[in-house]
Amino acid sequence: MSVRPRTLIALGILLLPLLANAQSDPPLLLREPGLSATDICFSFAGDIWTVPRTGGSAHRLTASPGSESGCRYSADGKRIAYTSQANGNPDVYVIAATGGTPKRLTYQPGLDVVRGWTPDGKVLFMSDRHGIALAQAGGAPRLFAQDVDGVMATEVDLPSAWNGAFSGDGKRLAYMPYPNANRAWKRYRGGRTTPIWIATLADASIEKVPRENSTDQWPMWIGDTVFFVSDRDGPATLYSYDTHTRRVARRIENRGLDIKYASAGPGAIVYEQFGALQLYDLASGHVTPVPVRLAGELTAALPHWVSVADKLQYPAISPTGVRAAFEARGEIFTVPAKKGDPRDITRTVGVTERAPSWSPDGQTLAYFSDAGGAYHLELRGQTGAGASTWIRSVPSSGTAGSPARGRPTRGGSPMRAPSRTDSAPSSCTIFSAARSPR
Repeated sequence: MSVRPRTLIALGILLLPLLANAQSDPPLLLREPGLSATDICFSFAGDIWTVPRTGGSAHRLTASPGSESGCRYSADGKRIAYTSQANGNPDVYVIAATGGTPKRLTYQPGLDVVRGWTPDGKVLFMSDRHGIALAQAGGAPRLFAQDVDGVMATEVDLPSAWNGAFSGDGKRLAYMPYPNANRAWKRYRGGRTTPIWIATLADASIEKVPRENSTDQWPMWIGDTVFFVSDRDGPATLYSYDTHTRRVARRIENRGLDIKYASAGPGAIVYEQFGALQLYDLASGHVTPVPVRLAGELTAALPHWVSVADKLQYPAISPTGVRAAFEARGEIFTVPAKKGDPRDITRTVGVTERAPSWSPDGQTLAYFSDAGGAYHLELRGQTGAGASTWIRSVPSSGTAGSPARGRPTRGGSPMRAPSRTDSAPSSCTIFSAARSPR
């Protein structure tokens, strides 16, 4: 049987999108990168990985049961400091850049988070070891420095410091005096926007980087210039502050998504944007994407059993008190008070359900679900049998994406209580604005 050339051309055109998708790399979530003269370290799936500055196949450096993050190269690029929860508590570890057995530096029961290295080769980290509650508005985190072969940390002599970077001579520190309010909020302009201050350690004098209630973070000291990430003009992007002229300049024009994290290394700054790595060249000002391929065994992505006994949250007791509903790992469970078995009433894969609430007759549960890509309300029978009923929420003006403030609707009309023709009982309480997803 012969095939006409036109048929082959048409078939090839149809197959082109499929071939392009097959050859393109899937999106990744590469976070908190660090930079050396030759390589980049980053965290992915709870481990530290390294990849050449030009990109390519990444090498997994850690594989402990805990989660590792915040990697930073030493000045000579031979060691990497990072934060690990391998022993159930965030502590400071150091490992050779080529791999090997990591060395644990801190053993305090509180929070120890790597921030970088000092000019004299010590690991710089933030700690709440003085018993200050970081979550409180009056919290006062501190910065510490510890030698890789030492056992005691030296406190940086400032009353409060959340993150920071030393000048080359070690006499000054560009730092954030307190934590930012929320890493997820965009264009936050409340009372907890974060400034960057420059402290002269000899006399504790402070120079403030100019700003107008913006969130400035990730200070990096390069020569006589302090680089940092700020959302002062829109999406968070890279800025610099000249300590001589005392002027701020925008280094990257960003009209897309926020830059989430940045750190400096020899001749460049590496930053995280939408789960990908970008390299900003200090000499030319050019930005180069870093292509990364992960070739390691990603065991966490394999199906496996997980106990949710210690992960139950948002409890809701049924009207009769016979059962209680909980949210755990994106599923809605009900648990008997005395006799019976727990029930996973949602049993969804790749979908998150939150904040269960019972109907007055105890026969229906309401909860929020992100099935289909956007949060909405769902109703399901307390046995888990049958399909759920979707009740969509349309946000009112100025509250996009907030089910709590939006006006509930069903099928484009204002929401009414379900009638007897609906799958849920007519006495079902729809939801309380206070129980909206966070």
